Amino acid sequence: MSTPAPSSAASGPIASGLAPALGAYLIWGFLPLYLMLVRSVPAFEFVGWRIIWTLPLCLLIVAYRRQFPELLAALKSPRSLLALLASAVLIGINWFVYIWAILNGEVYATSIGYYLNPLLNVLLGTLVLGERLSRRQWVAVAIAAVAVALLATGAETMTSLWISLSLGFSFGIYGLVRKQVAVGSLPGLTIESAILLPVAAAIAGWYALTPQGSSFGQDGWISALIVFSGVVTAIPLLLFALAARRMDYSTLGFLQYIAPTIVFFLGLFVFEQPLAPAKLGSFVLIWVAVGIFVWDLWAKKRAASA
Repeated sequence: MSTPAPSSAASGPIASGLAPALGAYLIWGFLPLYLMLVRSVPAFEFVGWRIIWTLPLCLLIVAYRRQFPELLAALKSPRSLLALLASAVLIGINWFVYIWAILNGEVYATSIGYYLNPLLNVLLGTLVLGERLSRRQWVAVAIAAVAVALLATGAETMTSLWISLSLGFSFGIYGLVRKQVAVGSLPGLTIESAILLPVAAAIAGWYALTPQGSSFGQDGWISALIVFSGVVTAIPLLLFALAARRMDYSTLGFLQYIAPTIVFFLGLFVFEQPLAPAKLGSFVLIWVAVGIFVWDLWAKKRAASA
């Protein structure tokens, strides 16, 4: 009678969170291809429009899923609102830095930032949430740390290093905040978007008053792509928030290596950026670390089901 319980406890959260985590990281991995389509739009203005078009999409999904009671409950909770205010600021910073970096050719810097982030997730998971890592998992962390150190040495300028650190820390702390606030992924993102809306509207309005005018409405194709920013913003964040609530934060962190690896290959083969030997070595080390981590999870699952 007691044997099945550990198996369910061990594999259930990981299994239920795996699909949304993979979906989020795959979308984020290929996001630079979309951003290059809107490279004519100033990065700051694009972030504003991204927020503006995310909110109505979230409200439509809230209506479809009949989650307005949950949304109103969150709005009545001062603690939840304070946490979502913090997460909104963090994700706003993350969006701007990422978009600015991609549009200015800092593709590898963004990849390094999101290679840093899983290590920070592991650190936050152990120090703040009390999660425990096995010996093999700590070996994986150590190898990944060496890999990230090699990547950091390849940062040619302080700007590249600033981009990497800003992306890693802003998204790592964002995920931690969202994991601990008792608000569902969709209502939470809806409130975050509403919090950022006044700033986003001010940004869009300021660009509309400049001599070059607003990027929205001048060209049908660009305008459609700007509207689509709500989709590529809301969907992966909803998937990520869902995964963060269903699985260990440290495990979620290691799965995140999927996104920067895709960005890494895009930088190499699509954007044709030069690849230094140190960066190639770090890439190999990171996937060794991921392999060890996944092997440990698989071994635990087999032991629990035995």
